[in-house]
Amino acid sequence: MIYTTFKPEESLLIQDGIYKTRIPGLLYIEHRVFADQRGFYAELSRIPEINAVIGFDFEVKQLNHARSTKHVARGFHAENWNKLVTVINGNCFSALADVRPESETFGQTETFLLGPENGALTGSLFISSGIANSLCVIEGTVDYLYAVDKLYKDRDPNGDRAISLFDETLEVAWPIDRSEMIISERDSQSLTLKQLYPEKFGGNK
Repeated sequence: MIYTTFKPEESLLIQDGIYKTRIPGLLYIEHRVFADQRGFYAELSRIPEINAVIGFDFEVKQLNHARSTKHVARGFHAENWNKLVTVINGNCFSALADVRPESETFGQTETFLLGPENGALTGSLFISSGIANSLCVIEGTVDYLYAVDKLYKDRDPNGDRAISLFDETLEVAWPIDRSEMIISERDSQSLTLKQLYPEKFGGNK
């Protein structure tokens, strides 16, 4: 079953292999794959081409690798850095949410099925600072690689946000039931957008 709502259609193409989404600052990047009888070689991303689209230099400072087993769910996490994400093993459903209160698309989401198997999207995501990402492992063990433009030890965590995976305002249709998800204590206690930004919903800060 394909859970993704995003498809890299020609109308979304910004330049060769790079697609816009409904959230400004969130890009889908196709891989260039060259296969033969030995296996394959893939260009995952060309940073100068990303820079030309985003309008600033994405300078990679740290490479990270997260592994998640079947039915693990992580998120929503928004950090004070830009990142380039690639799933190289397994299949995961990924929901991205715009949680930047000043953004015109605040509260909107885009969902993907990512991974090298079962008809998923094999490309990478460029995720601008302030966009919250999540994943839910559907099949196998997911290896999630992400390059970021700040060192973890040096970054300013003040802009970090953890949003509830089950925030009803985000209207995410998860591919498995909540009772089946394996979730960290931190994520299980995350707040909703309405709790974090009541003024965006007609309340008082």
